Amino acid sequence: MDITIYTDGSSLGNPGPGGYGVVLMAGKHRKELAAGFRKTTNNRMELLAVIIALETLKGEGHNVTIFSDSKYVVQAVEQRWVFGWLKKGFKDKKNPDLWRRFLKIYPKHHVRLQWVKGHANIPENERCDKLAVAAAKSKPTAVDHGFETVQGATLL
Repeated sequence: MDITIYTDGSSLGNPGPGGYGVVLMAGKHRKELAAGFRKTTNNRMELLAVIIALETLKGEGHNVTIFSDSKYVVQAVEQRWVFGWLKKGFKDKKNPDLWRRFLKIYPKHHVRLQWVKGHANIPENERCDKLAVAAAKSKPTAVDHGFETVQGATLL
C-alpha cells in the first residue's frame, strides 16, 4: 500500500514547549496525530513526528513517502548521514535516542523522505504546522525524557 505522510515539529523558544503534527493518508483514509511536550527542541519534534508516523503504520513493507520541511531530518536520512552516525555511536551528535528509535522502524517500510518548503501553502504541511503549534501552546505536561534527562537527573 502507498502511504503519504506530512510531518512538522514546533518548539516555542527552542528549547521550550514543543509539539509535533502528522497527517497520514492512504487511499481514502486520513489520520491526524499531534502531541506536546513541556520542554524540547524544534529538531527533536521534527524527528519525533516522523518516528510517530512510521510507528503508527500497521503491518510492514509499505511504500511510504514522507514530506517534511526539516532539512535536518530529510538530509540526515536521504544523504545517509544517519547511518554513518550510527557506526560512530552517534559521537558528538544530537538526539541519538530519537535517531536510534527511528532506525528501528525505518527498515520495516520502503521510506522516502522529501523536503518541502514550510509555509508555502501546501495544505497538508500547513495542517501539520497548525497541529504542532497547537500542541506546543497547549501547556503540555509530557516530558521529553531524551531532552530533559541528563545523566539520570531530570531538569526542571
